[in-house]
Amino acid sequence: MARPIWTGTLSFGLLNVPVSLMSGERKVDLQFRMLDSRDRKPIRFERVNADTGEEVPWKDIVKAYEYDKGSYVVLEEGDIRSAAPESHETVEVEAFVDASQIDPRYYEKPYLLLPGKKAEKGYVLLRETLRDTAKAGIARVVVRTREYLCAVMPQGHALVLMILRYPQELVDPEDYKLPTGSLSDYRITAKETAMAGQLIESMAADWDPSQYHDEFRERLQQVLNKRIKTKGGTTQVEEEPVAHEDASTNVVDFMALLQKSLDANKRTPAKKTATRKAPAKKAAKKATKKTAGKAAKATKKAAPRRKAG
Repeated sequence: MARPIWTGTLSFGLLNVPVSLMSGERKVDLQFRMLDSRDRKPIRFERVNADTGEEVPWKDIVKAYEYDKGSYVVLEEGDIRSAAPESHETVEVEAFVDASQIDPRYYEKPYLLLPGKKAEKGYVLLRETLRDTAKAGIARVVVRTREYLCAVMPQGHALVLMILRYPQELVDPEDYKLPTGSLSDYRITAKETAMAGQLIESMAADWDPSQYHDEFRERLQQVLNKRIKTKGGTTQVEEEPVAHEDASTNVVDFMALLQKSLDANKRTPAKKTATRKAPAKKAAKKATKKTAGKAAKATKKAAPRRKAG
């Protein structure tokens, strides 16, 4: 049985609903390993120093960012943790928007939110309210070590958490040369438009994803099955991550929390665009100075030797 990625809370206003974050997709790609054609042994990739050619143990490997060709700044684990958000187990809704306003290009990856123990009431309340209002909750979530923008939306009996792309990750269509203007600019006649409409209507159907299959993968799987039967084969299953215990909650007064949330929003109207508070200048300056010092020291220590000639 699938195990949760993490357990935490889904919060909106003063209401907190214990939930478990589950993967909403299933990887079905066929995985391949590279073998030595001479003896069919797996190829191993080693961590080798580009200058000396010697293998480097994991304990001596650091992360670095190439800010210029051949120039790197080294980051330590503490530097990366300092940039990470404090909360790793909370999906805090910052705003509710019309779901129809979200461009499909922003959707990246689906997850499922499952209610924790005794959390069904708050879960169903949010799910059905989102459905009735055709809204989506815009929030942030930390999956493993990275923070993502996400949308919480109803789907059947479930609440779906969709990871969203940030605007800077999308290519503006206007960056390309696209045909603009009216139909007449391209000498498209009314008759051609009508015939195109008739063709589309004749091919119209209800969206049924079960009717579509990855035919290439199925044919390739058949080839692999024949090879396995004739020459034998082995498989290896990776262990799944350790499960966390489900979060639980006590019985709460939903009406009181909803009223408090409404009162709070009336006193402090929500901004049109949700923004996050910037860190204090003093702390940011201190962190920058510390990072720069460590990076300079580490860069000097790890500077590669130049070969002669």
